[in-house]
Amino acid sequence: MKKLKKIPYFKTEAEEREFWQTHSSVDYVDWSTAKRVAFPNLKLTSKPITIRLSVSLLERIKVKANLLDMPYQSYIKQLIAQGL
Repeated sequence: MKKLKKIPYFKTEAEEREFWQTHSSVDYVDWSTAKRVAFPNLKLTSKPITIRLSVSLLERIKVKANLLDMPYQSYIKQLIAQGL
């Protein structure tokens, strides 16, 4: 059996994120013993909003989203994220 390395202590989430981008979890976790879990009571971290768009703009968005084979609301979220 392979000896696993100890996961270091991280001061910030950014520090941990940087670590895992450059290290393989296989050296730190025995994935053969992992179990699948579910979080049925987990609250969504998104919040619904209302936004008024012209009918013609919404139709153009829906056409473009359809061409990309994605729901139009997901397409709108993608456009907002890209613009930030």
